[in-house]
Amino acid sequence: MGKVFTLVEAAQHNNSDDCWLIINGKVYDVTKFLEDHPGGEDVLLSATGKDATDDFEDIGHSSSARAMLDEFYVGDMDTSTIPSKVKYTPPKQPLYNPDKTREFVIKLLQFLVPLFILAGAFGIRFYTKSAA
Repeated sequence: MGKVFTLVEAAQHNNSDDCWLIINGKVYDVTKFLEDHPGGEDVLLSATGKDATDDFEDIGHSSSARAMLDEFYVGDMDTSTIPSKVKYTPPKQPLYNPDKTREFVIKLLQFLVPLFILAGAFGIRFYTKSAA
């Protein structure tokens, strides 16, 4: 077991000259690997200052990539300093109204009003032609 770091300590190592990642409760100094990382150094730099476990797991790293982590290990993470993930709370929405009468009337008017306008236009044209 190595040294134990807080999130604040690990988060200070967040640039291309000094880059640490937190993965599965362990801290890794991946500075020397930045140039060789297949996804580019920006991917690693964007994962600093937070728990990067989900980022690491979502990619589906190979067993050889996982084994490479051992050479970058610098210590363990004090997981109590990592904020817990916030549970999603859906926004407050108005209650469902099963009465669809209003929606039906609006849709009916959206259909009928243009028809009445069109019928009126043809009626006026027909009337003016027959009167002439």
